[in-house]
Amino acid sequence: MGAGDEGPHPGPPGEVYDRRGHSRSDCPPGQGSRREDEDDLADLIETLGFAPAFVAGNSFGASTALGPAGRHPELFRGILAHEPPLLGVVADDPGSGPLLAETGRRLASVVDRLRAGEPLAGARQFVEEVAFGPGEWERMPDRVRETFRVNAPTFADEQGDPGWAELDLAGLSGYTGPALLTKGSESPPWFAGIVGRLSGALPQAATYTFEGAGHIPHVTHPTEYVRRVTALGALGRRAP
Repeated sequence: MGAGDEGPHPGPPGEVYDRRGHSRSDCPPGQGSRREDEDDLADLIETLGFAPAFVAGNSFGASTALGPAGRHPELFRGILAHEPPLLGVVADDPGSGPLLAETGRRLASVVDRLRAGEPLAGARQFVEEVAFGPGEWERMPDRVRETFRVNAPTFADEQGDPGWAELDLAGLSGYTGPALLTKGSESPPWFAGIVGRLSGALPQAATYTFEGAGHIPHVTHPTEYVRRVTALGALGRRAP
C-alpha cells in the first residue's frame, strides 16, 4: 500500500515503476497475487535489458523483490530490501506471537474499512495503526496522502492473496549475490525477526538498522539511504 515509488526499483537510479493497481498501472480484474508482481519484476528486468540488476524495494516491494531472487538469481546483481512484511516467516516464533496477532487484527480492521468503500479512512488507519505510527498521516504531504487513498483498494486485494506474507526461504538461499536487509529503529519490533530469518537464508546477506527511522527511510533519511544503496552497488560490482 502506498506510493508507486515504494515498490521495487530495478535498473539505474531513476528507473522505477508502479506495481499492478498502483498509481499509473492498471488494475486487472479478479484476485491478484504477489507472484504476479514478482513475475512482472522479472519480465521488466529481462525486457528492458537490465539483467543483472540492482533492485531496491521497500515494504511489500521488498517482498516482491525477494520472491523472484531465488527462482531467477541470474537477474539480480544486488538486492536492498527494507522491512518486507513477510509475517509468515516468523509465524512459528513464540516470542512474536502476541505482536503478530495484534498486527493481524489491525490489518483485518483496515481491510474491512476498505471493502466497505472507505478508502480514505482505511488508508489513514493503515498509516497510523499498522505501518508508521500515530500522527504520521497529518505529517504527510497532501500528494502522498492522496496516493495512499487512490491505491488503497489494491491493498485490500493484496490481503486477499493467501501467500502475501509467505516466502520460500529454502528457495531464497539460491540467490548467492550481495543482499542488504534493513529495518528502522522506530518500526514495529516484529520486523527484526523477519530480517533475522531472511538473513539466515541468504548466503551473502548483511543487515543494517536506520537509527531514528521507521518504515520509509528513503523519505525520512534519504542521505543515509542513498549511502547504503551506493555501498551495495559498489559491492555488487566487485562480485564475480
